[in-house]
Amino acid sequence: MDLTQGTFEEKNNRAKKMMLWFGIISLVMSFAGWTSAFVVSSSRPDWLKDFVLPNAFIISTFVIFLSSITFMLAKKALKANHRKVVALWLIATLILGLVFIYNQFLGFQQIIDLGYNFTGPTSNVTMSYIYLIAVVHILHVVVGLICLLVVIYNHFKQKYGPSKMLGFELAATFWHFIDILWVYLFLFLYFVG
Repeated sequence: MDLTQGTFEEKNNRAKKMMLWFGIISLVMSFAGWTSAFVVSSSRPDWLKDFVLPNAFIISTFVIFLSSITFMLAKKALKANHRKVVALWLIATLILGLVFIYNQFLGFQQIIDLGYNFTGPTSNVTMSYIYLIAVVHILHVVVGLICLLVVIYNHFKQKYGPSKMLGFELAATFWHFIDILWVYLFLFLYFVG
């Protein structure tokens, strides 16, 4: 398919999708760098061995996975033009995103309760990596929540429909990416950490 073909709107839509994918690829590279540094640093003598991730991180993994399902159900309802159902699934996704962040902070508190802080005399390199990776991911979830709020607003303004879904699809793609990214990070920290 020739990417220069089509109407202005079709070309514009393709350009927006490509920009999102460029952003996602750059995020993948960033997190790959941090997880690679985690692996390299694990050979240090001061590395904390056999650390068990907080239960709140396990719960948050299920929560964010469920939020991707609710976003998929919202998209399916939009394609079927069931506007009220779309709104319910979008709001459910938003709530699950907030619950995810809440559980991440509970996880940080569980780490602090074990005596490990991000910096200072009670910190170590292992915990600093875990904090860094989780906090940067939370920032991306916040961006996803902002996108979701825009989608909810636009949905109530009736800017989306079965044949006009670009903003909705872009937000959904980003949301699914941050979901998959957290599942990867959790599994990585669980099995490699």
